[in-house]
Order: sequence, then structure tokens, then C-alpha cells
Amino acid sequence: MAFLDDRYLLGNDTALALYEEVKSLPVVDAHNHADVAEIAANKNYSDAWQVCAATDHYVWEMMRKRGVSEEFITGKAAPKEKWLKLAGIFPELAGNPVYEWIHLDLRRGLGLRDARINQDTAETLWNRINETLASSAKRPQELLKSMNVEVMCSTDDPADLLEAHAAVNAAMGRRLVRPTWRPDKAVNIFSPAWKSYIQRLEGRFSVTISSVDELAAVLQKSHDYFAERGCAASDHGIEYPLSGDASRADAERAFKKALANESLSRAEINDYMSYMSVKIAEMDAASGWVFQMHIGAVRDIRDVLMKTLGPDSGGDVSDHMIDIVKPLGRFLNKFDGRLKVVLYCLEPGHQASLATVARAFGANVRLGSAWWLNDTPVGMRRQLEYIGSVDLLSNFAGMVSDSRKILSYGSRFEMFRRVLCDVVSAFVLRGQIPMDDAAALVRRMAFQGPKDFYNL
Repeated sequence: MAFLDDRYLLGNDTALALYEEVKSLPVVDAHNHADVAEIAANKNYSDAWQVCAATDHYVWEMMRKRGVSEEFITGKAAPKEKWLKLAGIFPELAGNPVYEWIHLDLRRGLGLRDARINQDTAETLWNRINETLASSAKRPQELLKSMNVEVMCSTDDPADLLEAHAAVNAAMGRRLVRPTWRPDKAVNIFSPAWKSYIQRLEGRFSVTISSVDELAAVLQKSHDYFAERGCAASDHGIEYPLSGDASRADAERAFKKALANESLSRAEINDYMSYMSVKIAEMDAASGWVFQMHIGAVRDIRDVLMKTLGPDSGGDVSDHMIDIVKPLGRFLNKFDGRLKVVLYCLEPGHQASLATVARAFGANVRLGSAWWLNDTPVGMRRQLEYIGSVDLLSNFAGMVSDSRKILSYGSRFEMFRRVLCDVVSAFVLRGQIPMDDAAALVRRMAFQGPKDFYNL
């Protein structure tokens, strides 16, 4: 088997045959972090660093692991200098999916079919990539067409006007990009920026917010605004699940203290966040949206990154000690049968618990794709093998790119579809599933299942 050839990640002829069933299906990406304004502007990318690494935290972390100075990662070095540093250590990334993803980006996305990134090829590849990016066929909108992206759901703030979404969809002649409503900044009352965000909402909707009821009313206005523009889901990044048992009085007390710049106890923080989560879930249930829960990311654990670069710079980790089942169960019981929920987790050890919870709560509660640090051939394989025996593969919520890079959509979905087909092929070869049912299963999981569940 040659590097990234037709049999890449496919261990047998049955897996190869199953992959033929799904490789050309359109991409339905229900969760990503696309820069929609970039897509709307539809300008040529400037260089190899911009398209491969400038916004990719995975790449940044790998470069740090190989001792590259921050100047050549997020610092002031020129893009070409950064690319040369990356290329110089790139062979040392072998075994990590970053090594495969970026090679896939170049080979599949940009058509550089023989690309190999290393110190010897760095200069040549810099020129080849840049020449390719200068083509009108490699602008953002054209790349999305070439990767057969049917629909993609961005991640958006409740205060956003979503003008770029309208511009993209007008240019494409169809609803390609849908917004996703992410109210974390309004819910995360522990954040130093929470009060200023409440003030931002006041400005956006020309109101005064002095109570949790007034905040909920403003969020409902935003929710309605998003719904009118094709939103199909909300998204929630939470370190641990909350039961939703807090009363309005508990939430109001915490709200008033935070507005007055008084410190809150952990119990008060939980009361407010728990109450607001229920209010938001009620909005989603009424609109038929999917409530996506990303559970377990412990943010910004490395002080030097937080102090010098700020949040979301590669300092987030997982924690296996989080209490999930009991609070999550109480929350889900409040909406049983009337709210669609997708569960993602960062800690691999939590997959088993979430699989049993999803099984207990029926068709409306589904497992999301192996998320973030699990979004690898190893992580995806382990998840698929396990949920196939405990939950149902047919009810899998679908692959999502979770990416900030347009070029990576094709790579992420190709990797997932290949792993999926290899996993399902083992069932066929062991006599557990006939081939026609296996083919229908991978087609459903790769495309139609998530499209139907998210109403896309």
C-alpha cells in the first residue's frame, strides 16, 4: 500500500468496495468554525502558510512539540519563514493525523498529487502551492464546490447579524452556509468578559438587560433572528453537564451579583448556567433545532499561552474526572421526546457513558462524531466499534469537520469515510452483516442520516 493511495486506511477489498459507495457523496457538515466573511469575500488565498496552518491549532501544537519557536508559529515571522520551519519538521509529525491531513489537503484539495512535505521540498512546494492558490478555481467558494459541500453549519454569536451568510448563499445560488447559534458568552457567567457581553447584547437589540427574564427575552429575539436565516442547531461548549434543576430565583440572585461585579461561588455559577441552559433548550425544542453539547474541554491550561496569545491558542485538555451521567440524565429527562440532542465528548473514556445514555433516551439523543483530540483514525475507529455494539450506528449524528480551514473539509470527511468503511467491512468479513445492508449503513451514516436529523 503506497502513501495515501486508493487503499489508504482500507484494509481489505470489502472496505474498498464500501468506500466506493460513499466517496462521492456530498458533504453535510453540521458543525464547523468557518470564517464566513472569508467565504463571502471569495479572494484568493495568499500563500501556503495561510491555507495550511495560519488558523490551525493542531499544526501549532505539533510545531511546539518539535521545539519550533513561537515566532514561527503565531509570531511576527514572515509566512514563508513559518512555512519553511513547518516543512523542516514535518516528517517528524508522522503518525499524527496532522501529517495525513495536510498531505491530503495538498494532494486532493489542491491537486498536487505527488506532494511530500520536508526540508528538501519546502521551497519548491511553497512556490507550487502559491501558484495553485492564484487560480480562480482555488478561491473559497470554488473550493467548497470542488469538495462537493452541500451544506455547512458555521458557529455564530447571538449578537451577529449574519450578513456574510446571506452574501455567500446569494453568490452560490443556494443555501450553502447555515448559521449555528452559540450562546456560550451569555451563559458563561464565570468569564471576566461576561458583563461586557451582556452590554453588547443590549446594544445589538437596543434594550436594557437587568434580569434573567430580560436576558432570556433578548436571547429569544436572537434565536428567532437565526431561525429566519436557516439555523438548524445551537451549540454549547461545557466543561461538565448541568442538571437544569436551578430555579429562576437562584439564577436571578447570581445574575444580580455578577452585574454588580461581586464574586460568585461555584454553586451560584452552576445555578445561573443551569437555569439558562434550560431556557435555551426550550427555545430549541420549540423551533425544532438540534441542541449540540460539546462536553469536557478544560480550557487554557497552559498559562504562558493564555497570557501571551489569549484563549483558543492550543492550551486545552480533557479531564476524565468529570461527572456526566447523573446531571446529564436529569437535563435530558426535562426534554425527553421533544428535543433533539447531540453529545460530543473530548475525553475518550466518556464515550462509553455517553453511548449508554444515548441508548437509554432513544432516537432524539445521538452521539456526535469523535471530537477534537479523538478526531483521528484511532479515535474514530474506537468510537464506531463501540457504539455499533452498545448504541446504533444507524443513529450516529454524523461526521463534522469542526474546522477553521475550508481546505480541510475534504480531508476530514475522506478520513472519516475511509475509517467508517474499514470498520464496517470487518462486520461483513466476520459474517455479522450482509454486504447490501453494510452498503446501506455506510451511505446512511456518511450522508442521509445526519442530513435528516438536522433537517438540512
